[in-house]
Amino acid sequence: MAEILDFKRTPEPLWREALGRKLRETREDLGERLVDVADRAGISVQYLSEIERGRKEPSSEMIAAVAGALGIDLADLLIGIAGQVRNLRGGVVGGTQFRTSRPVGRPSGPVAMVGALMAA
Repeated sequence: MAEILDFKRTPEPLWREALGRKLRETREDLGERLVDVADRAGISVQYLSEIERGRKEPSSEMIAAVAGALGIDLADLLIGIAGQVRNLRGGVVGGTQFRTSRPVGRPSGPVAMVGALMAA
């Protein structure tokens, strides 16, 4: 028997969105400016901004460079991201509704086709 897929659940956050949210939160908590962190990390301000907004999927080298520029341990960064993702299961982080760049609602394209095939 085919399993019924629940398309109304809150989507899991994308890794790049969770990473960006945590990097921005850390930078702001430290009172650091975007330009200063980017300079220490050796990347452009625009690129760091895109990472923080979850628009770019940075390499492990870039993540390590930004973490180093913020003076945080990579393990602590990952633990912080894991905690945020766990809290997102309720859809709220820091009192604000979680938003993802992925579409929410009924699926289309290959996902809808697989769902239809499984239901048949």
